[in-house]
Amino acid sequence: MAILPIVEVPDARLRETAVPVAEVNDAVRGIVADMFETMYDAHGIGLAAVQVGIMQRIVVIDLQERELAEDEPREAAREPRSFINPEMTWLSEEVSSYNEGCLSIPDQYAEVTRPDRCRVTWLDTAGERHEAEFDGLLSTCMQHEIDHLNGVLFIDHISRLKRGMLMKKLEKLRRAG
Repeated sequence: MAILPIVEVPDARLRETAVPVAEVNDAVRGIVADMFETMYDAHGIGLAAVQVGIMQRIVVIDLQERELAEDEPREAAREPRSFINPEMTWLSEEVSSYNEGCLSIPDQYAEVTRPDRCRVTWLDTAGERHEAEFDGLLSTCMQHEIDHLNGVLFIDHISRLKRGMLMKKLEKLRRAG
């Protein structure tokens, strides 16, 4: 396993559409393992392959929501989930808002409104097909990561003014070192 470099804005690859995985094999499973290691190292809860420069439709998510006992290692809360060729098949009319961030837009957050629930189909690392409906943070995260596969960033869901302010703030932080 390896920690991969995370692609950051304004890298043009973040605006490209990822291609479907043709076959779930050891190479794809290796990418998934590297993506998890990269996501955990960056303290994220989701990562799309395009964010590490791999233009394939692969997403990893681990919300790590379980409460830990004082003496329990952080890894005990892990519930890694991988999604190969994920596709949203349904979005609820009800919406919810979440203060989203992104490993490709470091240290920047904005309130984003998305459908409250979504239904997704995907393949697992054994190549088996699944379908499930997600709600709450998992729904938000899934929509955020599938957006990445389609060349869409969370800042595309906020006003032009807020997006401009956020990008100026990011540039200022980068200049400051």
